[in-house]
Amino acid sequence: MTDQELGNLAKNLESDLVERKASLADKERIGQAICAFANDLPNHQKSGVIFVGLNDDSTCANWQVSDQRLQELADMRSNGNIHPFPSMTVEKRIVRSCEVAVVIVRPSDDTPIRYKGVTWIRVGPRRATATQAEERILTEKRRARDLPYDLRPLDSANLEDLDSNLFRQEYLPSSIATEILEQNQRSLEEQLASLRFISVAPEVKPTVLGMLVAGKESRRFIPGAYVQFLRVDGITLANPIKSQKEISGPLTQLFREMEEVLRAHVSISSDVSQSVEVRRPDYPIEALRQLVRNAVLHRTYEGTNAPVRITWFNDRIEILSPGGPFGQVNEVNFGKPGVTDYRNPHLAEAMKNLGYVQRFGIGIPLAEQALQDNGNPRPKFCIEDSHILVIIGRNL
Repeated sequence: MTDQELGNLAKNLESDLVERKASLADKERIGQAICAFANDLPNHQKSGVIFVGLNDDSTCANWQVSDQRLQELADMRSNGNIHPFPSMTVEKRIVRSCEVAVVIVRPSDDTPIRYKGVTWIRVGPRRATATQAEERILTEKRRARDLPYDLRPLDSANLEDLDSNLFRQEYLPSSIATEILEQNQRSLEEQLASLRFISVAPEVKPTVLGMLVAGKESRRFIPGAYVQFLRVDGITLANPIKSQKEISGPLTQLFREMEEVLRAHVSISSDVSQSVEVRRPDYPIEALRQLVRNAVLHRTYEGTNAPVRITWFNDRIEILSPGGPFGQVNEVNFGKPGVTDYRNPHLAEAMKNLGYVQRFGIGIPLAEQALQDNGNPRPKFCIEDSHILVIIGRNL
């Protein structure tokens, strides 16, 4: 937007495309405003603008716009509170002779957008939570043609292929605010559509996301949706196999069984030469947990029947994730803090809701720190167009 356009918006006190904040003191309301502009319920198909540094009457608040404050605003896009991620920019501008931070939020094709589990919309110049009817409008507004793979419908599946009890008892309470659920009189189909577990047009079908999170037989429709575990008694695949297992099912079941398998294979050494016995695992479970979840989240489910493969040798563990780096991530910046992108953005949202991801973009740093603390070597990442392989050396 030009300075002239921003200046005109800033002084228009009646516009429902503008929000003004004197400072960053109330981040809750800024997050709600980002959510509301991304939803674009009035269907303006125009960006909404948040001016931070202007008072409600459009006068200058004389708020200093530092790099740190701009970063705090930019972090609101991916700090885990807004799902799916909104498209927005943050920059410092001079508007009507006043220094302000300008947040420009583009309308999303992937509505409804939620902030902390609540769908916010604009009603004239103010924010409000969406009613049941308004949520339905936002769901129907979602355009099928631009959807990422995890939102595409599975033509051969039906509503009965989703576990409705799992959805209601595990996923709904973790995804929607309690007060909203208490007021909720929607049907199961409306709830599934609102959380993108089913598509609604041209016919009702489970999406890839719905099948991965709540499918009764996910591999029947997404053949590669499982983890293959192999324990080898040696250091090459030519050595004897000690144990093998294929782990599949809805997300909560898959991660629960994966945790049990990993814990069963970790060995604990005991050092009694000190005054206090020191016990140390050959691999820290937190590092393995983070790297496996990372592989399940970022892998491609499209155009391949390959599973995530975990191969446990006597001297190392290899975790192979189908699909190479995605979006802004490449071989050079892979694993660096702050550099992240999502091939499966709605699966990322589901994992966050279920508590498998605390904060986006920190899985690899957490794993590296856990390995370092345990005395393991730094993990080695092999980045290829077809897959990403991480090699974790044993603690010697």
